[in-house]
Amino acid sequence: MRHRKKGRQLGRQTKHRWALFRSLVTSLLEHERIETTEAKAKEIRGFADRMITLGKEGSLPARRRALSFLRSKDVVSKLFSDVAVRFKDRPGGYTRMVKTRRRIGDAAELVAIELVTRPDTASAKKAAPAVPGSKS
Repeated sequence: MRHRKKGRQLGRQTKHRWALFRSLVTSLLEHERIETTEAKAKEIRGFADRMITLGKEGSLPARRRALSFLRSKDVVSKLFSDVAVRFKDRPGGYTRMVKTRRRIGDAAELVAIELVTRPDTASAKKAAPAVPGSKS
């Protein structure tokens, strides 16, 4: 029985699974959108939200905790300077998952997991005209 055993094993040993999660969260915070399987995306949501919460806290111990999990110092500095500022008024729910396609080889359900507010989407909305076809 699997009583009180949360999380998916994903067919990996524990250390391999943790390395996968750390790598995926680092890539998500670096690129702000990645495509992976649905099971992996559901697992890394909590880790990504926890890292963004650490970034919002902004203290030195929080930075050290983020450095112990994330793989890159550059990503940690981006997290604390850029990403945390964008989410300062948001109480949680920093990521979204969008189903994209099925993978050809094994028909796995793929999703794009992304940060809710991305700088490229915000600037694209501002550049678009308010009413299409108007001559204002």
